[in-house]
Amino acid sequence: MPWDISSERSVYLQLIDIIKQKIMSGEYKPGQRMASVRELAADAAVNPNTMQRALAELERQGLLYTQRTSGRFVSEDVTLIDGIRMTGMEQKAKEFYQEMTQNGLSADEIRRLLEKAIAEAEGK
Repeated sequence: MPWDISSERSVYLQLIDIIKQKIMSGEYKPGQRMASVRELAADAAVNPNTMQRALAELERQGLLYTQRTSGRFVSEDVTLIDGIRMTGMEQKAKEFYQEMTQNGLSADEIRRLLEKAIAEAEGK
């Protein structure tokens, strides 16, 4: 996942979301050592202080932890990671449902659309 930072939202919040997504998708694996703050900031083309603030928030959430002499690591708590992933996906599902009903679709029509999309994605 690229570091796609826009001007529409706080850079700090976008960094949190991007790193969280990289953890949820498995791009950053449980127990994996993270690159340094400076390396991550350079990759994302952001100020190191902003990256440090985002990483500190992810530590607060339990997704990252610091070992004093070894650096920062992704949490090894896969239950926590899965829980955060499912909470995020449930929220997206609710938002999707609300958008579809606001556009006049019934629950049955939404189900049919989802079933069709799943079948197409699975090549059926």
